[in-house]
Formats: sequence, C-alpha cells, structure tokens
Amino acid sequence: MDPIGEVILAAVAFVGSHLVLANAPVRAAIAGRIGEGPFLILFSLVAAATFAWLLIAYGTADYVALWAPPAWSWWLPVVAMPVAFVLAIAGYTTPNPTAIRQEKAAAKANPAPGILTVTRHPLMWAMALWAASHMPANGDAASVVLLGAILVLAVVGMGLQDLKKRRQLGPDWARFAAATSAVPFAAILQGRSRLDLAGIGWWRLALGLALFAFFLAIHPWLIGVPALKG
Repeated sequence: MDPIGEVILAAVAFVGSHLVLANAPVRAAIAGRIGEGPFLILFSLVAAATFAWLLIAYGTADYVALWAPPAWSWWLPVVAMPVAFVLAIAGYTTPNPTAIRQEKAAAKANPAPGILTVTRHPLMWAMALWAASHMPANGDAASVVLLGAILVLAVVGMGLQDLKKRRQLGPDWARFAAATSAVPFAAILQGRSRLDLAGIGWWRLALGLALFAFFLAIHPWLIGVPALKG
C-alpha cells in the first residue's frame, strides 16, 4: 500500500471507529449484549489499536510537501500549547458529567466548577488546540492527515458527547448545560456562568505550565525537531 494511503486509511479507521461506537444505537446494541463494562474495554482497545496503527503509518510515510511552513508558524504551538496543557490537566482532574462514568457529577449542587466554567469539553479543546496549532508548521501530507484526524475527532466528539449526555442525564443535563458552554468562555460572556479561578486552582495552572516547559525542552529528542526554529 502507498504509505500516504495507509496513513489516510488508518486515520479513517481511527476517527470512524470512534464515531461508529459512540453512535447511540450501536453502543446500546453492543453494550446490551456484552455489558457496559466490557463495551468500554472494547472501545478502549479499538481506540488504542487504531491510534497505534495511525502513528506507525505516519512514522513510515514518505515526506510529501504540501506547503513550506512560514517562520511565524513555529510560534503558534508555543502560544497555544500552554493553554492546551492547562486545559488537559484541569480537565483530567475535575469531575465532569460529559466524561465516562462521571454522570453523577451533574446532580451536584454545583455541577460545573473550575475549568467547566470555561468550557464543558476541556480535554477535547486541548486536543483541538494541539492539532490546529501544529498543522501550519507541518506542511507535509502525512502530518496534515494525522493532525486533521485528531482535530476532526475533537470537534465532532464535543457534539456527540453533548447529544449522548442529553439523552442520559435529562433534567440534570439541562441544568449543567445552562451553566456551561462547548465554546470556551461563551457561557461567561452570555452571563450564564462566572469564571471560577479558585475552582481551577493555581496548582493546575502551575502543573500545566510545568508540563509545557518540560515537553518544550524534550521536543528535539522526542519528536526529532526543535520546538522553535525558523
């Protein structure tokens, strides 16, 4: 198979398997037969396998230039990734009704603390920022496919999560959604929420920025190119 063609096929498998298994009728049919726990294990295995395939295909693909990255493009990740790391750390450490097996958080007196006052999808936005900020600086076909797949999955995944949780949570979802927004800061600007810096916590900000600094330092060793050049 053509190396770029394999990257495309792996990307379709990665994104497509997520969308198919996240589809409510498909999920209900499979989970109804094997149980919710085994379904989540199956979902994780499929996700890990298709993502590994995508990474392997990407690593072996020929370099096919689509554009010459301009010098300014190398600064985009430096600006975006500190935000992405903070979103990821805060998202992982804050109970979120949109996350798997955290639906009970929607019934709390305050269902949207901390980073959820910014967006109810902090992890998805972290993925989207990573992919979008790196794409201009990687003007080859394989990188565009890889980053594009992650960006599409993050953006579409937000909508799919909202649809699924709306059906699952009913009135609790309505209360949670009224205090949050998918688009960052939209609920705050609309007066439906207030930025909860205390709930986010300085330790989450510090840890996110520390991880950014760490990955910035090891980027040449980990990826093979310096994070800043041009």
